[in-house]
Amino acid sequence: MAWDETFSASFRARHETADADDAARMLDSLERTRARLDVLFPRTVADVTVVFHRSPILLDLAHPLVPVERLLTAAAARRYVVGSVTANTIHMLAPRVLTQRASKVDGSREMLQRAPDVLYARLVVGVNNRRLPPPSTPPAVLHRLRWAWLVEGAARFFAGQVEHARPAISRRLREGGRPAFPPSLRDAALLGGTVLDLLAREEGPEAAMRLACFLDPDGPEKALRDAFGGRELVHTEGAWRSHLARLADLGGATAPRRRH
Repeated sequence: MAWDETFSASFRARHETADADDAARMLDSLERTRARLDVLFPRTVADVTVVFHRSPILLDLAHPLVPVERLLTAAAARRYVVGSVTANTIHMLAPRVLTQRASKVDGSREMLQRAPDVLYARLVVGVNNRRLPPPSTPPAVLHRLRWAWLVEGAARFFAGQVEHARPAISRRLREGGRPAFPPSLRDAALLGGTVLDLLAREEGPEAAMRLACFLDPDGPEKALRDAFGGRELVHTEGAWRSHLARLADLGGATAPRRRH
């Protein structure tokens, strides 16, 4: 298959010729996401290249951290680990492969459609938080793993994935036991965004942005206590578990996708 390039104001996509229309739609979505994040964050990222890979195997071979991240993620969220980022490049599965990857439950297709926006939001968080750049060295990777719930949570919340994650959250709560707070590495991709969602509901989206942009040197517990207005962590945890239960109740993980 021949390779081609598609351009927008802030992005360039490299893709197979057959994916040109899908790539253009993805770039339109990324431009809208950048405009939305530009209102909230001090800085966003321009001149980003998006490389679409035609199969999971090729993506995994090119970026070995992707299968490792997938393996470390709870089963309910593994299908949504579909890419990686560097300083100004997004590597991810091609749009048609994302569509094939979706399950039959409500929200799955929508979550995968937002995968480019999630990876771009991860870049934006990294450029605004000097301690969370895209992983490039073993120490950086280890640092990112400690704060995975925040890295993944911020990216998925600001990309708009959380509202579509309810069926997956419902499945995780049924299958995986009681989640930790803040979410563990295994739950970061699925449950991290719910922490930011709760924070935005209680304190506003600016509070979620501030949490994403600064890592408290005293650790996650101190960061969460300050983010939620000084409230003791045990009370914030209780509010979060109630929020999870509401999301799971609305999710209906076993419900089939509605016909249109």
